[in-house]
Amino acid sequence: PADRDEAKKNNEAARLWISGIEALKRKVGVRAVYDLSATPFFLSGSGYAEGTLFPWTVSDFSLMDAIESGIVKLPRIPVDDNMLEADKPIYRDLWDHLKEQGYSLPKMGAKKSRNLDPHSLPSPIRTALNSLYDHYKKVDEQWRAAGIKTPPVFIVVCNNTSTSKLVYEWIAGYARESEDFETDDWHPGHLELFRNFDEYGERLKRPNTLLIDSAQLESGEALDKDFRKFAEPEIRQFKREMLERGVSQKEAENISDADLLREVMNTVGKPGRLGANIRCVVSVSMLTEGWDTNTVTHILGLRAFGTQLLCEQVVGRALRRLSYDQNDKGLFDEEDADIMGIPFDFTASPVVARPARPKPVTRVKAIREREALAIRFPRVIGYRKELRNEHIKAEFNEDSRLEITPAMVGPTKTVLAPIVGKDNEMSPDHLGEMRTSEISYNLAKILFFSRYKKPDEPAPMHLFPSLQRVVRRWLDEGYLTCTGPSVYKSMVLYQDISEKAVELIDMACQRAMGADRGIRALLDPYNPHGSTHHVSFNTTKTLFHETRKSHVNLVVCDSSWECELSRVLEAHERVISYVKNQGLHFEVPYRTGSDNRKYIPDFIARVDDGHEDPLNLIIEVKGRRGPNEQIKAETMRTKWLPGVNALQSYGRWDFIELRDVFEMESDLGRKIEEEFAARLQEAVDSRKKEAS
Repeated sequence: PADRDEAKKNNEAARLWISGIEALKRKVGVRAVYDLSATPFFLSGSGYAEGTLFPWTVSDFSLMDAIESGIVKLPRIPVDDNMLEADKPIYRDLWDHLKEQGYSLPKMGAKKSRNLDPHSLPSPIRTALNSLYDHYKKVDEQWRAAGIKTPPVFIVVCNNTSTSKLVYEWIAGYARESEDFETDDWHPGHLELFRNFDEYGERLKRPNTLLIDSAQLESGEALDKDFRKFAEPEIRQFKREMLERGVSQKEAENISDADLLREVMNTVGKPGRLGANIRCVVSVSMLTEGWDTNTVTHILGLRAFGTQLLCEQVVGRALRRLSYDQNDKGLFDEEDADIMGIPFDFTASPVVARPARPKPVTRVKAIREREALAIRFPRVIGYRKELRNEHIKAEFNEDSRLEITPAMVGPTKTVLAPIVGKDNEMSPDHLGEMRTSEISYNLAKILFFSRYKKPDEPAPMHLFPSLQRVVRRWLDEGYLTCTGPSVYKSMVLYQDISEKAVELIDMACQRAMGADRGIRALLDPYNPHGSTHHVSFNTTKTLFHETRKSHVNLVVCDSSWECELSRVLEAHERVISYVKNQGLHFEVPYRTGSDNRKYIPDFIARVDDGHEDPLNLIIEVKGRRGPNEQIKAETMRTKWLPGVNALQSYGRWDFIELRDVFEMESDLGRKIEEEFAARLQEAVDSRKKEAS
């Protein structure tokens, strides 16, 4: 959709120019047209092969020619990182990575954008910002040592105003009234040199970071009301600065907000002007306008880049040289710009889309004749916790461990290299300076407010000391580990990782409460249960297993492991019926990364374990078990199972993970026999009790 929108805008812009020329020709006549475009080639969506030159082009001095001739800075782009599983460096195309991993950013015009939480930025974005910032500090020190009066400039190019506000507030800080209007919610900002606030929550006299929507400024239209609201404090601040510079009160008041912001943006890096002290620019668009700032050293792209033209336009914001003075050899000294998140390709070639062949469709449905094999389950939408002990303890085990790796936070070692010249390595090393006591306090605060503070009720502050001791135990006893270079424990405070951590700690607290954990499952009031009766869907997948013991005609396998499990379930004598959880809508609510999510287990089997009613066994087939899988399994054991079994209206439920395909049959058989043996022991104990 983004590519289509971009192509539509390009076509409209081209149509406007052509219509204008044709109108001029009708009125006064036009003998010839000379196209001096900087991009004399077809764009994506034009109907021609992308990147091929216009047939009327006489000559083309491309960006690559400018780079190779040394008249611009050398862009350094990611060529390697410590994410071993990835086919290419993650920060080469950050937007695609975020989309593939399921990370979400606010859409254009997101509702309640004022209340968007800047701490919810995905971990890869935070690591990219920290890595670039770590290198920015070194460049800033070099510039000051060389006597350069203006600071280097760091640019973040975002996809929309809502995302730019999130990034801006995470970098530069924010101050706003809380919902109760009694206290102020503020944060000084995560990147010290870019902060617009001091440690007391007061705005600095001169801001270090600028929030800008350059597409609106370029259009000449009135600023969007949301953007005007976001930038209102900066606009007031710049007007005060104009007064300090000697501009009259009347002139300062009469200047429009758009003109003022345009003046600040156009004077970034220029001594004695409004934008002289700006270190960081968080922008939407920033593509086509002429911007002659020559102090840009770092760029992070947070948007889709459908064409190489977009990549060149954004990278071009950083390529204007700081100095054109020749050295002793009569050459320009090398100047570099470090780029992340932009899939700029030094060797881009035309792209031709190829049609895809349609796939065959198969129908999967419940079979009426197998009514006796139907499986019924509760639709759980949440859990209610009943705290029965004012003193909180925790029972940690192997499932309480959390390992922070580059796969969770993004690459922590990224090599940036130009087409010629020396490489540069980026890493967020300044994060290693945070003390353990600061980490434990902040993590305990997150645990307290997210799990123990109930809405519309006073905060139970007497619980906080117990929670802080539990969190410190979790850290000191080694349940948090860091694997990989430049991976630090302070990264546990990234919001999506801190939510995983507090969920594991909270479940350890639930475990310590014993068998009756005070957990009750909350069912969907409008649709409290589901059944295999409603399975009916089409699929284009080609890996199937035909069934005899299932209410559904086929098991659609996502892997050969699932086909093997289907065979094992069909063959086991104590399995009454089973179903693959596809089209069944059986979901387990859990929390991770500050989001409420739905876990979809692989299978449900009804098993004869010696009781009058069969055991409903939830089965998960998992070869690789990451942090999310760990939280899903712990949620199942500490919340869903005790919560549903406490209802006593949907039978008995249990859960098993099968992690080895070669031991799958024996592991499942052992679980079933253990349940059967436990039932026999219960019967023996019951008879002894009656006899006594």
